Amino acid sequence: MDFIFDVCYKNRAVLERFLNEFSISQLNKIPEGFNNNIIWNIAHVIATQQILVYEKSRLTPTIPDDIITKFRKGTKPTEFIDSHKIEEIRSLLYSPVEETIKDFKDDKFKTFDAYTVSTGSTLSNVKDALQFNNFHEGIHLGSILAIRKLV
Repeated sequence: MDFIFDVCYKNRAVLERFLNEFSISQLNKIPEGFNNNIIWNIAHVIATQQILVYEKSRLTPTIPDDIITKFRKGTKPTEFIDSHKIEEIRSLLYSPVEETIKDFKDDKFKTFDAYTVSTGSTLSNVKDALQFNNFHEGIHLGSILAIRKLV
């Protein structure tokens, strides 16, 4: 499990670099041909990790509900994300991963509601969810890499 958490943590470090290197307007820009932006992708992976790991385990997510609501699957950017919200998103890059590691070691993930993801794979337990989460974050990192060249 250490490897799974290590991959997630390192991916979050890559995402943080985009927050450091791009302006607020660049983070918010939706390029032609895309339906989201860099900041939405970053917040989306934070929200999705909480949904896959905590909600599917019938536990309370460790991030604010509004982040989950605004950035969950099926949403798209509807408003300009200002510097205060960007800083909130930045603050959620690592702490949920650290909390997940602690909760996993403390054996808090006792139940899991099986969930079939868009690729057709069914997640049957929290370990599946953690593994799939890394794949999911990689997809969104790829989207960011494409968007960054257009903003």
